[in-house]
Amino acid sequence: QVQLVESGGGLVQPGGSLRLSCAASGSRSSFYVMGWYRQAPGKQRDLVASITRGGDTNYADSVKGRFTISRDNAVNTVYLQMNSLKPEDTAVYLCYVKNGYYGMDYWGKGTLVTVSS
Repeated sequence: QVQLVESGGGLVQPGGSLRLSCAASGSRSSFYVMGWYRQAPGKQRDLVASITRGGDTNYADSVKGRFTISRDNAVNTVYLQMNSLKPEDTAVYLCYVKNGYYGMDYWGKGTLVTVSS
């Protein structure tokens, strides 16, 4: 069983910054892929960024150059540094973990990010 605890969401002005954190826990877990998805009202859930245990990253085109994903394997935590935030970034951000190359997918409850004046 894998459990994910997200933090860092909130209200920020356009052009501002925010850092999301997701701490994963679970015995016999490798957390092969960790990342972030987001879902706005009435829209599908889309990948924002992901990172493998070895450090390979993947970003949505809409956030390249603005967001940076990283992870600390010592504490099983993934981070999303979000800079130059835009109103269109407003969404519920959900932590994602793939527990092993052929493992199960796990989702956090989500943390709301609101970008508004």
